[in-house]
Amino acid sequence: MHMGKGLLLASVSLVLTSGGIAAQAQDRPTTTPATSAPAPGTTATTDETGEIVVTGSYARSLRAATETKRLAAYGVDSISSTDIGKFPTQNVAEALQMIPGVTITRPRGEGLYVSVRGLGPQFQSTLLNGSTVALNDLIENGGANGRQFRFEMLPAEFTSSIDVVKTPTANMTEGALGGNIDVKTFHPLDVGNKTTLNLRGTYTSQTDKVKPNATVITSATNASGTFGILAGAQYWQKAVRNDRFLNFGWNLNKFTAPASGGLAAGLYTPTRTRPTIETEDRKRISGMVSAQWKPNAEFETTLDILATRLDVAYDEFGLDIYPDDASVAGHRPVIVPGSVKLDGDTVVAATINDVRFMASREYSLNRHDLLNIGLRQTWDSDAWHASGAVNWSSAHSYHPNYNEGTVRSRAMFFAPLTYDGSAGYKTIPTFTTPVDATNPANYQLYQFNIAPKDSKDWDFYTRADLSHDFDGFVTKLAAGGEYHWRKRDYFRRDFNVTPAANTPLSSLGSGAYEQLPYDDFLKGVAGNTIRQFLVPVTQAYLDAFFTPAVQGSPLTAGDLRSSFVVKEKIWGAYARADYGFDVGAVPVTGNIGVRYVHTDQVASGTLTTGNVATPASFPKTFNNWLPSFNLRAELTHDLVGRLAASRVLTRPNVTDSAPRITVSTDAPTASGGNPQLVPFLATQFDGSLEWYFNRAGSLTGAVFYKAMDDYITQQNVNIDIPGRGTVLLSTQVNGGDAKVYGVEAAYNQVLTFLPAPFDGLGVQASYTHTSVKASYTAGARPIRDELIGLSKNSANITGFYEKGPISTRLSYVWRDRYLSGTGSTTQAPVYTAPFGSLDGNISVKASDRVTVSLEAINLSGAHLYTYNDKDVRFGEINYWGRTVLFGVRAEF
Repeated sequence: MHMGKGLLLASVSLVLTSGGIAAQAQDRPTTTPATSAPAPGTTATTDETGEIVVTGSYARSLRAATETKRLAAYGVDSISSTDIGKFPTQNVAEALQMIPGVTITRPRGEGLYVSVRGLGPQFQSTLLNGSTVALNDLIENGGANGRQFRFEMLPAEFTSSIDVVKTPTANMTEGALGGNIDVKTFHPLDVGNKTTLNLRGTYTSQTDKVKPNATVITSATNASGTFGILAGAQYWQKAVRNDRFLNFGWNLNKFTAPASGGLAAGLYTPTRTRPTIETEDRKRISGMVSAQWKPNAEFETTLDILATRLDVAYDEFGLDIYPDDASVAGHRPVIVPGSVKLDGDTVVAATINDVRFMASREYSLNRHDLLNIGLRQTWDSDAWHASGAVNWSSAHSYHPNYNEGTVRSRAMFFAPLTYDGSAGYKTIPTFTTPVDATNPANYQLYQFNIAPKDSKDWDFYTRADLSHDFDGFVTKLAAGGEYHWRKRDYFRRDFNVTPAANTPLSSLGSGAYEQLPYDDFLKGVAGNTIRQFLVPVTQAYLDAFFTPAVQGSPLTAGDLRSSFVVKEKIWGAYARADYGFDVGAVPVTGNIGVRYVHTDQVASGTLTTGNVATPASFPKTFNNWLPSFNLRAELTHDLVGRLAASRVLTRPNVTDSAPRITVSTDAPTASGGNPQLVPFLATQFDGSLEWYFNRAGSLTGAVFYKAMDDYITQQNVNIDIPGRGTVLLSTQVNGGDAKVYGVEAAYNQVLTFLPAPFDGLGVQASYTHTSVKASYTAGARPIRDELIGLSKNSANITGFYEKGPISTRLSYVWRDRYLSGTGSTTQAPVYTAPFGSLDGNISVKASDRVTVSLEAINLSGAHLYTYNDKDVRFGEINYWGRTVLFGVRAEF
C-alpha cells in the first residue's frame, strides 16, 4: 500500500465536469494555470493589496486550487500537476487519497482502485478529459468486475489535473453514487513551447532490484497561438514482491459429524490457508498525442489520443493447507477433540488429522491494452455557447497465448496439522506438521489447471450541449443530450488434467520441482509457520500435461457457463438553469436541473442443464429521472457556504448482471450473475462551510448524507455441478437499504507569516468520518451497519518546505478498518485492519532547468492485516516493503 508523496489538495467537496465542454468552461473560474512555469524556489512577495503571495511551485499550485474551489459554482476538490510531466505522485490513485473522503485499495502495494465517502470502487465513475472510458479487468486469477477503473493504466506524468465530483449537476454523466472522477491530460495551448525529460529508477526493497522509468513530453505551438500539438511517451518498469500469509475464511460447524471428530455445534474453524510469495514483473509503455486548433476566440477543436500497454508477469509460490476439505477420495480431515482450544465460539488451536497440504505454483502473463480517442469542439459567441464531443475507447485484458494464461501447477501430501492462532492476527499463527514439506518423495500429483481469460470492453460516447447567458435571476439556461454504448465480452475456459490417483511427483522427473527460491518469508514477523516448502516448475508441468490433445479439446459446459456478453445502450438528456440573486448583502448563485436516462441492457450467456448447454439472452430496460440542485452563498468576502441535493445512480457490476456461473478449481464454491438486477439509486444531500483566511490558506468542512435504494446484496445457495458435486453458489440480488452520512474537514496553509527561512513551510491535512445505517444479508447472515470498503475514519497530513532550490514533503495517510468480505450463512465476514503509510520526497534544483529528486514510499515498513470479525480469527498478513524512486528531470 503506498501513499501519495506530496500533492496538491484543495479540500472538501469536489466537482468539475463530465458534462459538456462549454459547461466546463463556464462553471470553472479563471485562475492561474497550475502548469505555468514554476519559480526556482519559494519566495514571498507582497501584491498590490498588501497580501503575501507565495511563488514556490507546490505552494503556487495549492493557491491555484484554493482559488478554484472558492470561486466555483459548487464545491470542488482538485489535484494538479505543478508543471508539465511533474505530477506529484507516481500513481493517480495514490494522489486521490489526499482528497477528503477518498480512500484507495493497494494490492501488493500499488494504488489501484478508488472509493469516495465510504462507497467502493464500483460506485465511482471515471472520466478521461470529460468522457467515459473503457475498463480493463483483473484477469490474473479470473476476477472480473466491470465498473472499476484501473488507475495504473494512466501514467501520472501525463496527468495535468484530477477532479472528484461529489455534488453533480444535471449536465454531468450519471453513473456514480460516490463520485465522478475526471482525469485531464495535458493540452498544447495550455503548455506552450516546452519539452521535459524525466529519468528515474524504481527500487523495491523486497526484490532488491532497480527498474527504469523514462518519460518525455514535448509541446509546440505556432507563433499566433492558434494551433498546437503535444506528444508524450513513457517506458516504465517495476519489480514487485509481496509476502503474504493468506487465510480464506472461518467456517461454522465443519467438524460436528462424529466421523469428523464430533465437535460441538456453533464453533468456527479456519478453512484453506496459504503462506505464499507473490511476485510481479511490471512493464508499461504509454503514449499520448493532443492537438488543438483555435482560429479565433469563438472556436476551439481538441483531439486527444492515449494508448497504454501494461504487461504483468505474475509468479506465485505457495503452500495451500486445507484443514476442512474432504474433496479427495479416501481422505477426510478429523479434528482431535482433546487438542481443541476455544476462545468463545472460535477454535483458536487444534490438531487435525488427514489434512491436505498442496505445493502450488501459479503463473500468468497478464496484458492490459487501453486505447482512447476523443474529439471535442466548442463554440462561444457572446451569450451563446455550444459544444460537442465524440469519444471512443477500447480496453482489452488477456493472456497473449494459452501458455501464458493462468497456469496452476500443484502437488500434494496428507498429514496431521497442528495450528494455534491464539496470539492474534498480527502474528503468524503456528502451522506445523511432522511431514517434511521440502521432501519431493512425500508428494503426489494433483489436478493441473490452465485458465485463459479474454476480457474485451468497448465504449462509445457522444454528446452535444447548448446554453445561453441571461441577465437577471436566471443567469444561464443549458440543455443537451448524449448517447453511450458499451459492450463487455468476457471469455474464460479451464483446461483441467487430473493425474491417476497416488501418482508420485517424481514421475515427472527432478526438473518438475524446486525448493522455494526465497529464505526470508515474512522476515521480522513473529510466528511459527512453514516457511520452507517445495514448489512446482511451471514449464515442466506445461510440457507434461498441456499436450496438443488437451489444447484441442472442445469447450465444456463449465467453460460456456463462465463466458458472457453484456451490451448497454444509454440515452440521456438534461435541462439546467443557473441562477443568481442577493439576500441582503449576501450574493447567492447556483443551479437546478433534471436529467433523464434510458438504459437498454442485454445480458447474454449460456445456461446448462446437466451437460446440455443452451444460449440465453436477458433484456432489461431502466428509466430514471435524476434531479439536482446546487447553491453557493458568499456569506462574507472570506466565508462561503454551499448546499446541494441530487438523485444519483450506479448500474450493477457487469459480472453481477451476466448470466454466468464460474466454479472454483480449488474449493467447493462458485460465483454467478443475475441479469434481473436493477441499478443502485440514492438520494443525497451536501452542505459545506469554507473559510478562506488568505489566498493560500483555507479551513473547510462539509456534511453529507446518502440514502440508497435497492441495495444489491449477496445470496448463497447450494447447487449441484456435474463432475464437482454440491458447491456453494454466491450471487447477487436487490434487497436491503443503506444510508451513508458523515463529515469532512480540511486545512491548507503556507506559513508565510513565519520568519525566514521558516516562511517556506506549509501544511495540508484532512479528516473524514463516515457512518452507515444498513440492513441486508449475506446468505442468511444479517449484515448491520456495514458496507464493503467503508472506513469510518480516514485522515491524511502533509508537511512541506520550499525555499530556494530545495523542495521537500513528508506525508502520512491513514484509514480505519473496513469490511472487505461479507461472508455467508456459514462463513464469518472479513475485515481489513487499520493501515497507514508514511511517504516522503526531496528535490533540489541543480539549475533553472534541471532538478534531481529522491522519494520513498512506505518509509515505516507498514504491514497490511485482515481478520475474520474477531481478533483471534487470523486472516492475512501482507508485506511489500519500501519503494525508493530517484532520478533527474530536465526542462527545455
